[in-house]
Amino acid sequence: MIVVPLDKALPDNEIESSVIRSEVEAVIFDKKYLDVFKNLQSNPDCKLKQFICMDFEEDNEEVLSLSSLIEKGKDLRDRGDKSYDEVIIDNTGMTIMLFTSGTTSLAKIVMLSQHNICSNIYSTGCIAKVTSEDTFLSFLPLHHTYESTTTFLYGLYSGITIAFCDGLRYVSQNLKEYKVTGFVCVPLILEAMYKKIQKGIKEKHLTIPFKILTGISNFLLKFGIDVRRKLFKSVINELGGHLRIVIYGAAPMDKSTIKGLKNIGIELLNGYGLTEASPIVSAENDKYQKPGSVAFALPEVEVKIDKPNEQGIGEILVKGPNVMLGYYDNKEATDEVLVDGWFHTGDLGYYDKEGYLFITGRKKNVIVLKNGKNIYPEELEILIARLPYVAENMVFGRPTDNNDLEINAKIVYNTEYMEHSYPDKNVSDYKDIIWNDIKEINKSLPAYKHIRNIIVTDEPMIKTTTQKVKRNEELKKILGE
Repeated sequence: MIVVPLDKALPDNEIESSVIRSEVEAVIFDKKYLDVFKNLQSNPDCKLKQFICMDFEEDNEEVLSLSSLIEKGKDLRDRGDKSYDEVIIDNTGMTIMLFTSGTTSLAKIVMLSQHNICSNIYSTGCIAKVTSEDTFLSFLPLHHTYESTTTFLYGLYSGITIAFCDGLRYVSQNLKEYKVTGFVCVPLILEAMYKKIQKGIKEKHLTIPFKILTGISNFLLKFGIDVRRKLFKSVINELGGHLRIVIYGAAPMDKSTIKGLKNIGIELLNGYGLTEASPIVSAENDKYQKPGSVAFALPEVEVKIDKPNEQGIGEILVKGPNVMLGYYDNKEATDEVLVDGWFHTGDLGYYDKEGYLFITGRKKNVIVLKNGKNIYPEELEILIARLPYVAENMVFGRPTDNNDLEINAKIVYNTEYMEHSYPDKNVSDYKDIIWNDIKEINKSLPAYKHIRNIIVTDEPMIKTTTQKVKRNEELKKILGE
């Protein structure tokens, strides 16, 4: 069959849109969605025939019970039914339909095959060295291919134990109680984690001793002597005591965070991927690492830079067994991105002299000034994210009266940090504090990259369930206000 995972956080109208667009015939759901699916029955465009509830103990006239179906299945097996042993797998046909991040009514539906997914799982084994002794914490949404393939499916393939998080606020607690050795995440989580470590070191007046110990451990590391986890045992204990590896991706991350976590003995592996690539395209491994890069393409995957500019930056093109079949019911969009076997990612990047791949940002996010200069907002966002009180930020081009763009930034600050660090200041003072820091950042940049104005707030930005900021929606909101 074909599986269509849906985001549980979608509003009702988008669930309805997803069900209709993907033409699903059976749905398995939590009872709180019962009314949503019942309402769909009256929609002439809906093809739903089977309603299966995870919470019902028994079937009723309209809705089947999942637990009851499982028992019926066991009974069939006991009576000699071998239907599932005889299923013929078409490994090159569509197996799963995935909605890309964004507003679901407008989102494309990615078609993947078993061959796409299995090739990616196999290749992931060349990145991360994990064993059956590892326990990974899963806290990103499982309807998304990043978490589903990298943690869940690759986890099963490798024999690791998977612990499911009780919620983002319980990550620290879960790291300890499940003795977690690794997890897959997005940079936002790692940056928040590292800022918390830095804050603790500063409050205990251990900044100088910490720097000295870091220098000693890094010196010994050059001779193959690794004492990081012993020297920084107290910090590791704050992260559960067993954490050793983190695989991250989906957005750029500040190099100081990468180096800082590696300095205490946690291995970070940066990867790059897209839903259309099942999802991993390239990644670091135990041997090949460089802060800020996504190292090299996976086995059997080809990556090239299309039409590079004078800095070597161009669109990233991908070819391999992991590349999608296309977009469901959208030949025009498919033909735009799949050309001569190459998938046009819409991401920009370059290779350095040693062949490491670096991602500079999304093609559609580039801010092009009137003088022809290109500004990659992700580059500036990394600099702003270094400020200790920044929870998240977004750099964008605001239209000016002379038909040009002015570089602006929206900054979400951490209220707890500001109140603790500036007890004698109020909310109206925070913008002045932040603006002074932005002016210092501007001093390190050429004039055309200077941030000219800032919006300061403690209200979280609009994000996808994988914690990526929905830039278009944020920009509409900003310009509307």
